[in-house]
Amino acid sequence: MPYLSRIRINPLRKASRSMLASPRVLHAAVVNAIPDHPTTERSLWRLDADDPRRPHLVVLTQSRPDWNHLVEQAGWPEADGEHFVIADYNRLLTRLRTGQEFAFRLTANPVQNTMTPNKLTAHQAEDSDTERSRSYRLGHRTAAMQLRWFLTRTDKWGFEVPEATTAAPAVDLGQQPTHQADTDDVLGQTPRDVRIIARERRSFSKRDGKPPVVLSTATFQGRLRVTDPELLTERLLTGIGPGKAYGCGLLTLAPLTNTVTGNGGARG
Repeated sequence: MPYLSRIRINPLRKASRSMLASPRVLHAAVVNAIPDHPTTERSLWRLDADDPRRPHLVVLTQSRPDWNHLVEQAGWPEADGEHFVIADYNRLLTRLRTGQEFAFRLTANPVQNTMTPNKLTAHQAEDSDTERSRSYRLGHRTAAMQLRWFLTRTDKWGFEVPEATTAAPAVDLGQQPTHQADTDDVLGQTPRDVRIIARERRSFSKRDGKPPVVLSTATFQGRLRVTDPELLTERLLTGIGPGKAYGCGLLTLAPLTNTVTGNGGARG
């Protein structure tokens, strides 16, 4: 039985700073919450930091987790209020129907596969000296290409993004005006009800001595309409795109509000 959890994180704690700085460390904290076979059970997670002083960790697990260790290390163990919430995810999954609309949020790692990248990293350059049968996986680094990656794949994920009801830009990055890309510019059609609310390029090391992991992520938020409940259920449970161990791929749904792409919701 799948469970969706939401945990309050205190960014001022020493352990929190370590987790927030490295998706690898935060992934380990998520795994440690699963009592049975934590190394074989696939979990999905996402860090929502709309308010950087009050970030929340959202996690989907296949068995019921225990978040007390995370509250002790990185939360407010002595504070009032709910430190975490665990919900039965089947209540949502069993009610999905074609035509339903939800607010959604997704942090993803949009990528492309190519045999001929324009610019190789040092590790890729070394690898290119040998015969290679697999393509290179490269992250999309512009807002327009990240948005195109998302919008051209939604039919395979069991939903569509309806036309926008306002003229809000597809990218909402506060005081960063260099990445304003409307959905009509991306696909040459009517703007869709989705925008990118955060973009980030992260690089962090792995303990096994392998080259560092580099992720170019985008957080999409907006409104979706269910077209295939079975396909959508599969994506909700297994995630979207690569980088799932490092905070990418978790799609969450929420009831619609009057301002879907302007809310802080879509958190499941």
